[in-house]
Amino acid sequence: MGLRINTNMAAMSAARALQRSSGDQAKSYQRLATGNRITEAGDDAAGLSIGENLRSQVRSLTQAERNANDGISFVQVAEG
Repeated sequence: MGLRINTNMAAMSAARALQRSSGDQAKSYQRLATGNRITEAGDDAAGLSIGENLRSQVRSLTQAERNANDGISFVQVAEG
């Protein structure tokens, strides 16, 4: 009694296409949920780098503003 293996190439191709479209759908949902066009380096590495740099600068400026306000408050308290 021999061993016989049957493959259904059409089903395998359909499964591969379904897997690919499911991945594309997940990526689209992620973009919709975050509101960002670029969600990972694979989307646009240069754009992601520029965006992260700008985000870092905004955080730095926000912290500088807080520090300045704290300094003003310190002087106001010291003056009485």
